[in-house]
Amino acid sequence: MSKLTNATENPFYFILTGIPGFEAFHIWISIPFCCLYTISIVGNITILTVIHIETSLHQPMYLFLSMLALTDLGLTLTTLPTVMQILWYDIRKISFEGCFAQLFFLHGFSFMESSVLLAMSFDRYVAICRPLHYATILTSQVICRIGIAIICRCVLAVLPSLFLLKRLPFCRSHLLSHSYCLHQDMIHLVCGDIRFNSWYGFALVLLIIIMDPLLIVVSYTLILKSILGIATRTERLRALNNCLSHILAVLVLYVPMVGLSMTHRFAKHASPLAHVIIANIYLLAPPVMNPIIYSIKTKQIRQGIFRLLFQRTVH
Repeated sequence: MSKLTNATENPFYFILTGIPGFEAFHIWISIPFCCLYTISIVGNITILTVIHIETSLHQPMYLFLSMLALTDLGLTLTTLPTVMQILWYDIRKISFEGCFAQLFFLHGFSFMESSVLLAMSFDRYVAICRPLHYATILTSQVICRIGIAIICRCVLAVLPSLFLLKRLPFCRSHLLSHSYCLHQDMIHLVCGDIRFNSWYGFALVLLIIIMDPLLIVVSYTLILKSILGIATRTERLRALNNCLSHILAVLVLYVPMVGLSMTHRFAKHASPLAHVIIANIYLLAPPVMNPIIYSIKTKQIRQGIFRLLFQRTVH
């Protein structure tokens, strides 16, 4: 019979899992993971540097892009230590406090990414539907308030789930099925009543995974209606092109997020490898792809990167 382990006991730790069934190949698997983490870190730092240096990019659209890059950077650095220590050194233990800290930052940055993309959809709506009032609506003060509201929203959304989970006893195996601490994973180790946790988790799904995309769809419905009213085909294509980067970033986040949520809720008996692959796509795709998407599709960012590289070459 499993021993009942309370959160207050010390020492207390969880055991993380690498890639199930491929433990013997962890060193080789670490190569693509290392490349993806490097691309994410270098790409997002480059975006932040270019926006900081280029004064012409100190506009609402690029300030929101800076928020997205900071969020992606935070999401990358949250999972990098535990993933690489498992793949390189086979270190699987993580303390109770460390696991909850990782859980907080992981889900916090994930929800923050959704919130930033929602704010960016509002930016695109104002830029296309109310262009004459763009500068007066999205002032620096308004953007600052939006940024503070995003942080407060995510902290207030994640903290209750941590407190609700921490009060419960863990009486099953302490083996987690991922290389980092996910709430969906940890809740399976609890032997107490988790009904309230499940209801709160469902409320978060409604708040983040459902409400945010719905509001983004509403904003793009209004944007499309406005674009169809533009006289020339060239101007319509230009307006659509201004939204393409954001649309791709939305898809890169929400498709894996919905896939992970559906897998944990409705495919619990699926292969552990399938769960691990979906979770890694969910956490790595946005930080890796967003800098690439905005570097390729946004002319100002692309030019700024070229100038940055050219100046470094000259000096």
